[in-house]
Amino acid sequence: MAFSIALAGKGGTGKTTICGMLIKYLINKGKTPILAVDADSNSNLNDVLGVEINDTLGNAREEMKKGKVPDGMTKDVFISMKLQQSVVETEHFDLIVMGRPEGAGCYCAANTLLSGFLEKLTNNYPYIVMDNEAGMEHISRLTTKNVDILLLVADASTRSVNAAIRINELANSLNIGIGKTMLIINKLNSNPSEKIMEMINDSKIQLAGTLPSDDSIYSCDIQGSPTIDIPEDNAFVAKAFEIFDNNLGL
Repeated sequence: MAFSIALAGKGGTGKTTICGMLIKYLINKGKTPILAVDADSNSNLNDVLGVEINDTLGNAREEMKKGKVPDGMTKDVFISMKLQQSVVETEHFDLIVMGRPEGAGCYCAANTLLSGFLEKLTNNYPYIVMDNEAGMEHISRLTTKNVDILLLVADASTRSVNAAIRINELANSLNIGIGKTMLIINKLNSNPSEKIMEMINDSKIQLAGTLPSDDSIYSCDIQGSPTIDIPEDNAFVAKAFEIFDNNLGL
C-alpha cells in the first residue's frame, strides 16, 4: 500500500511550496516513484514542480456529463482514457490535477468512475503526495486510500493556525483514516507566540517545526520559476528537509 501524505491549509500560507519541497525531499531520499496529486481548485502545483499540465480530471467529468463520450466507447473506457491522458510523467514523479467541475449539477456518476480508476492508478506508486485546498471532502470522495500523514500548513497568525485546527477537525470527521496529523508554521523568523502555542497545545496537533521567510522562494514566485529547483543548501530547503527527517519516519 502506498504511503500517502496530504497537505492542507489556509490560502497564502505557502502550502503548495512546501508540497513541492516534500516531493523534492522524497526524490532526494530515493523514495520514488511519487504520484503528486493537485487537488486544490486553484491548481498551481505544476508551477512549483516545473511541468506543464496536459488535462485535468475535472475536464473529464465535464465531458462525460455533457455527453461528449465518443460513439462506440463506454463511459468506463472514456474515463480510463482521460485519466491516462491527464497524467504528467517525469523521471521521479508523475502529476495528476483533479481540477474542478463547472457550474451546478450532479457529478456522482463521473466521480464514482473516477474513484475506481484513480484507485487503480495509485496502486502503482509507493508514495503519494496530495496538495489540497482547505476542505478535505474530496479525499473521501475520490480515493479509498488512507492518509498516513495529514500535514497542515499555517503562517504565524492566529487566524491561519485556527484555520488549520478547523481543517483537522473536519478531516477527523471524515472516513479517510488519518494516521497522524502534524503542523508546520511557515514564514516565521522567530519562535511562535505564546497564544499560538496555546492554540496548538489545546488542539493536540503535533508541531513539526517552523520555516522562515526566504527571498529565494519570493524570487521564484515573482519570476514564475519552479521552487523545486532551489538548491539543497538554501536555508529554507535545509530546514524543510530537517523537519521531514525528524517527523515523517521514512
